Amino acid sequence: MNKSNLLISVVFLLGFSSLEAGEVSTAKRPPNIVIVFTDDQGWGDLSCYGSKQIPTPHIDRLAAEGMRFTDFYVSQPVCSASRSSLVSGCYANRVGISGALAPSSRIGLDPQEMTIAEVVKPLGYATACYGKWHLGHLPPFLPTQQGFDEYCGIPYSNDMWPGHPESPKAWPPLPWYEQDQVDRIIETLDDQDEITAELTRRAVKFIHENADGPFLLYVPHSMPHVPLGMSNKFRQTSLYGPYGDVIREIDDSVGQIRAALEEEQILDNTLFMFASDNGPWLSYGDHAGTTGGLREGKGTTWEGGIRVPCVVRLPGVVPAGSTCSVPCMTIDILPTIVELTGGTAPTRKIDGVSILSQLRGDLTAPPPHEELYFWYHRGDLEAMRMGKWKLHFPHKYRSLEGREPGNNGIPAKYNYNIETELALYDLSSDPAESQDVKSKHPGVVVEMAARAAKMREKLGDRLSKVNGSEVRKPGRVEKQQ
Repeated sequence: MNKSNLLISVVFLLGFSSLEAGEVSTAKRPPNIVIVFTDDQGWGDLSCYGSKQIPTPHIDRLAAEGMRFTDFYVSQPVCSASRSSLVSGCYANRVGISGALAPSSRIGLDPQEMTIAEVVKPLGYATACYGKWHLGHLPPFLPTQQGFDEYCGIPYSNDMWPGHPESPKAWPPLPWYEQDQVDRIIETLDDQDEITAELTRRAVKFIHENADGPFLLYVPHSMPHVPLGMSNKFRQTSLYGPYGDVIREIDDSVGQIRAALEEEQILDNTLFMFASDNGPWLSYGDHAGTTGGLREGKGTTWEGGIRVPCVVRLPGVVPAGSTCSVPCMTIDILPTIVELTGGTAPTRKIDGVSILSQLRGDLTAPPPHEELYFWYHRGDLEAMRMGKWKLHFPHKYRSLEGREPGNNGIPAKYNYNIETELALYDLSSDPAESQDVKSKHPGVVVEMAARAAKMREKLGDRLSKVNGSEVRKPGRVEKQQ
């Protein structure tokens, strides 16, 4: 029994010993937390979200026994920034993380930021992260320094290695970490084929080893980010080609994690969440996912880049077979965990709020946010949502509009010079953002623009040349001379 589980056992034994004879303890241990977070998976890539070509029975079962979110968002449509919001409860701008950190980066998530692991550690939770971290690969920023007892996986994206077709220069070898040390090098595509299976094995092992006490298990898969890798068991088993094969293996991973929870008889006391970090990398064509009809994809603040699949299961809290259409975001996961577990809330200001009322299916509960904001690279405030309305501010974005997508792992070239003017969309009737209705609703535009101006003063906007009074610096390691 590890120290975390010993602490929980002592707490409950003390509570039981204080009961009078004949009384029955009503104490219930806090729920386990399992978060599976995929990379570049589109809103339309699950059969419970409408996919006809990629069967995902295990994830579908989570949705059938829990809640499926229709309007769940990430804060930025790219790797590191998106992940910083999930683990910190903050807009990426607030914690100084932007874009996708490269192997040459000297920054990472500041260890002073409180993570999802650190909010439950004081309660005696065992914690683990298995997968792609991408919040800083230097020693001060690794998961083991951010509240996670255990870590294995790659420190950044799996395409940040030699031979990547879009790299302006050769990446260094791709390392596999065990705890805070490089254990081996991912050298070939055959090595990448084994990543999902290895992460799954480690997740299942962790569950069996920590079943007697509460735990938080974070599994940020490196797939289906390119280059695609899958075990032989799943190769050529999908109508969607290699991408579909990868999704099928991820779905099987969810099934194995669920089976381990069932075997230990703790499934129904586990909050089990599945989501993606951003939309599909559309330039890769047949090696990319789908947006289910949403506009554009990864690297843009159109709905296809920022709206992601999300399902959550927790019997007794989350009604089975339910759907939530209230706009929520990854920034809300940390404060929800705090309320659900009674954990320690961050002392630093965060942006998320608990969505426990939404998880409970409380239709009378007010929406968690009056508005949501969507930045992209280097702090450009490109869009915001208020209720059913989505307002895009003038900005350039990348698109394949009028171009053929790539194939067989070789990407097409984006057009990076497409511009949008100020545009308003009614997402309730036009989730594809095809009809600009700003001329019909000038009052809505004025109100949203005024709210955006207030947020710019706090978190900045490079497009408006506003620095932001509440932006915090990331952690930084100066380069040794």
